[in-house]
Amino acid sequence: MKKRQQITSSVAGLLVAAFSAITVTAQTATPQQPGKRPALVVGIVVEGLSMDYLELLRSQFPEGGFRRLMEHGVTITDLDYGTPLDGAAASAMIFTGASPAVNGIPAATIYDSETRRPAPVLLDPATIGNFTDETLSPKSLTASTLADELRIDGGGLGYVYAIAPDATQSIVLGGHAGNSAFWINDATGKWATTTYYKDLPAPAQNLNHREPTEYRLDTLQWVPLVAVDKLPDLPSYKKLYPFRHAFPRSSALRYKAYKNSPAVNTDITRLASDYIHILSLGKRESTDMLNLGYTLQPFMYGRDADTRAEAMDSYLRLDRDLARLFSTIDAKGPGMDNTLVFIAGTPLTNRSRRDDDKWGLPFGEFSSRKAVSLLNMYLMAIHGNGEWVSGYHDGQLFLNHKLIKERNKDLRAMRDESARFLTRMSGVTNAWTIDDVIDRRATERPDAMRRNTLVTAAGDVFLTIAPGWQETDDDSDTDAPRTTVRAASAVAPAFILAPGGKPATITSTVDARAIAPTVAGILRIRSPNGASLPRIRW
Repeated sequence: MKKRQQITSSVAGLLVAAFSAITVTAQTATPQQPGKRPALVVGIVVEGLSMDYLELLRSQFPEGGFRRLMEHGVTITDLDYGTPLDGAAASAMIFTGASPAVNGIPAATIYDSETRRPAPVLLDPATIGNFTDETLSPKSLTASTLADELRIDGGGLGYVYAIAPDATQSIVLGGHAGNSAFWINDATGKWATTTYYKDLPAPAQNLNHREPTEYRLDTLQWVPLVAVDKLPDLPSYKKLYPFRHAFPRSSALRYKAYKNSPAVNTDITRLASDYIHILSLGKRESTDMLNLGYTLQPFMYGRDADTRAEAMDSYLRLDRDLARLFSTIDAKGPGMDNTLVFIAGTPLTNRSRRDDDKWGLPFGEFSSRKAVSLLNMYLMAIHGNGEWVSGYHDGQLFLNHKLIKERNKDLRAMRDESARFLTRMSGVTNAWTIDDVIDRRATERPDAMRRNTLVTAAGDVFLTIAPGWQETDDDSDTDAPRTTVRAASAVAPAFILAPGGKPATITSTVDARAIAPTVAGILRIRSPNGASLPRIRW
């Protein structure tokens, strides 16, 4: 009997222990409550950002800028855009989570078949420009953006501001529902915006009135930030003759050159810091957003085709600009521990300055005007007199659809004829029709090219110009820098620095369309309506 009682007591003890274990396990497995939503979101797009340069210069970065991102945030080494895109289209992909076929932004400019001239993709004659004669709005942006979704989530109480060197990129960063979007006018150097946006922040207006870019450029010179012998991998001759660039009034392209230099990044950082301080961003109940555009694209306005020294100097200067921005957030904003920062690089341009003839590299000139003329004569010989070709823009040739319809010709057949003829021209390595693109028969990445093509704005024939060749037009701007074609990668790095987030490095290729749903997930808001990919997890 006593033995039975001992056994019963032992069983009871085991049951108590088991229930205690279950209780402990249940308590341990209780889901952790999500942290407080960031008070401020800073979204940054950096044109031409390269992981190779970041790794090369890492030892020269202090703690506050790129190193802070790489050591405390999530680093994505290869953000893939599918095909090379300009800054406007790449920015739209980042902020909408959708490709040009969905978001409506294939490039900053598209071909207008009515006027037969290039036109801004965001052209909107119903608007008026402030400090500019440009008439632009986000109405052609056919998907919502992160900025839109954040504004909607907060019932319009949160502020969204955008600042970038160029108009299209700035408006894309501002979105449909943003408070304002400012950029630098190519003709006057003034900070400009559109009447589509209702806010005119005082900091931008103050710069126009008190410190106009026009006068500051008179004395501005771009010289190396550090001794050039401290820059890695530079040949000796580059160290003997450090670069020096000015922006004289005599140059018709002084503002474009300025916008291609690190000086514009510093000015954008200064204005962004004023926004944070004067507009009290991140210090109210609703989450605010500040979106910025920077550039690290190769400098095209010097005499030397080798711009490695300028490139490294630009990285060092942008590193300091980022550190200054983060310090402003800590000192005058909500603090970096209450701020979500995401930075996405865009692919390097597929253009470069032509190397000196002494190197003997293959070189040629492709005249789009000549190509249009020769193709038109060829089509006239087959189909009769008429202006069968409308024009050429950005590697795309446009046929005269109205004439083709009037003559009862088969448009697809004429595209095929045109592509076969153009392929035989010097300097053309490939020619695809829009039908090839739609049917996914074009390029080595046909799916990527299809989703990055806005069919309603695309040409009839897509040309690939040979590397080393220069595209020329008889009426081209003689002051513009002459560039040659280079093959370009479609990848760039990205960083996400979130409050309470753990550092990580993702070396596998990540689709650029995944950035928007990832940021939306961190903020616990809806993804933009064109975003179809899941968020990135690490």
